[in-house]
Amino acid sequence: MSKIPTFLFFFFFSSTISISLSSHPLDPLSPAEFTSVQTAVRSHYSNHTSVAFHYIGLKEPPKSAVLSWLHHHTPSSAAPPRRAFIIARVNHTTTHELTVDLTQSTILSDQLYTGSGYPLFTFEEQIAANALPLGHAPFLESLRRRGLHGAEILCQTYGIGWFGEQGKGCSRIVRVMCNYLDGTVNLFMRPVEGIAVTVDLDRMEIVGYRDRGIVPVPKADGTDYRGSKQRPPFGPGVNAINVVQPNNLNRWANWDFHLGFDMRAGPIISTASIFDVDKQTFRRVLYRGFLSELFVPYMDLTEEWYYRTFFDAGEFGYGLCTSSLLPGADCPDNAVFMEAYFPDKDGNPQQLPNAFCIFERYAGDVMWRHTEAATPEVVTEVRRDVSLVVRMVSTVGNYDYINDWEFKQSGSIKVTVGLTGLLEVRGADYTHKDQIHDESYGQILSENTIGSNHDHFLTYHLDLDVDGESNSFLKSKLKTVRVPNRTTSPRKSYWIKLGSEQVDLIFVNPNKKTMVGNPVGYRLIPGSVAGPLLSDDDYVQIRAAFTEYNVWVTPYNESEKWAGGVYVDRSRGDDTLATWSMKDREIEDRDIVVWYTLGFHHVPCQEDFPVMPTLSSGFELRPANFFERNPVLKAYIS
Repeated sequence: MSKIPTFLFFFFFSSTISISLSSHPLDPLSPAEFTSVQTAVRSHYSNHTSVAFHYIGLKEPPKSAVLSWLHHHTPSSAAPPRRAFIIARVNHTTTHELTVDLTQSTILSDQLYTGSGYPLFTFEEQIAANALPLGHAPFLESLRRRGLHGAEILCQTYGIGWFGEQGKGCSRIVRVMCNYLDGTVNLFMRPVEGIAVTVDLDRMEIVGYRDRGIVPVPKADGTDYRGSKQRPPFGPGVNAINVVQPNNLNRWANWDFHLGFDMRAGPIISTASIFDVDKQTFRRVLYRGFLSELFVPYMDLTEEWYYRTFFDAGEFGYGLCTSSLLPGADCPDNAVFMEAYFPDKDGNPQQLPNAFCIFERYAGDVMWRHTEAATPEVVTEVRRDVSLVVRMVSTVGNYDYINDWEFKQSGSIKVTVGLTGLLEVRGADYTHKDQIHDESYGQILSENTIGSNHDHFLTYHLDLDVDGESNSFLKSKLKTVRVPNRTTSPRKSYWIKLGSEQVDLIFVNPNKKTMVGNPVGYRLIPGSVAGPLLSDDDYVQIRAAFTEYNVWVTPYNESEKWAGGVYVDRSRGDDTLATWSMKDREIEDRDIVVWYTLGFHHVPCQEDFPVMPTLSSGFELRPANFFERNPVLKAYIS
């Protein structure tokens, strides 16, 4: 294992990996820059003003300025001005959007936000809200009646969404729900059902309490997932394989990209280009790619569950929930690690050690091969499929999301998400499936334990620049055509492409063509394409209308980054990817953005208990007439 400084500009070329220490216009904020923001904002307001930082991130320079800098970059080149975008709550009453000049540490703008919705929850306010029930007499009485001990209680904050409320009914409130330890660390398997605590985050006080009755707390036996707590019999062992590639990443060849971090999005891949051996130049593929939103609606309609419709990026911060990676377990021995930084509510920079790992992957796969036995001498040519992986894990409450951006020498970018961690379960009276006669909204997994049905929708923002900014979107359907009887072919059918339905998805540069006349392009190969099953008039789906289609294409707009809107907590669906798309803007031969939603319908099963084996899916961006021929024909032969 080795460590490298955070957020560097990577060049992968000529079978080596090299790391440039020079700054890049899209670098995330450094600790010093977070401090600069804190100083500027504090001095902007009086000493008697309370300021809580809910978001601090890079205010991206204009795309044209970044591309110009990259094109003309020399050691003495001046980068575009560094600025930060801040969302702050002032005096627990108003939301402000500020822009700070990071060089001068001065405020460039301060705008009051008056629309619907609220910013990200901070860690500090969640911790404070989670502690309130244990000082609330009615809650303690409810525990006493259940025979539970307060010392074993852990509580979590849940956004409550929007169900048509207006005015004061849409204040900044959350629900706090609690779980019971007492013999296990798997708190999510032991919910304390029947109790709902409502907390006003701005006032930081309990404003509602209801105990609708006692429901059995699932037992602790069999829920602990720690290796040290497991007892025989054990499963069969496997022989340990130490995966250490030769020369530690020095076989990487032809990718050039920038890796950044955002407290809301997590990893951000920028300015990805691939070296074309025939043209002897780097060619652009992806300007900016990141997870824009993660929507997780539960299908349980009971009183403590119906509002559990999480927007994990916009409410909790996908980047804020980054988990430090364990060398040799989360990542192989040949990985290098990078830290990340985020601000606390006071603007102080906080370090996330081992936020990313980067490693060369060879799993025995074949990049290409052929054996020719018809020639006088049998010819066999094989190339190993070696790729580069950037990995990050976000643990949002009970779920762990393993995020991989994989760069293949063939020109493909594969994005994969693995879902693991713990189910969110509901306590119930049932101990056997035969006792269930009404709608349970899930499956019984163990005694008194229902695994609730739910979805995961991950929406990605992909600003493709296929050989330049001017791109177009082509969609075609493959259709069977019957062969006319008058033909001499014994075949009865074949297929053709029709440009009518969304099946084959290609993004082309209509101004660049191969030598034989095909427009250069990249194909989007979908993975799991599950879509929402909620009705369009459901308040939940109104807020998450961006999941209605798996693919959206919009013209580039620097303000359109978050599919669910900038302010997601208690949002009303009036500022989403779906509403932007109603503008009916031109997308042909334009700088366009692709939004792809990866979906999972999750019906829990007993194998998901007490900890869930990883379930993975993803998508691929694959060259389609981008190169004149197979780009890895001349790949290094080991």
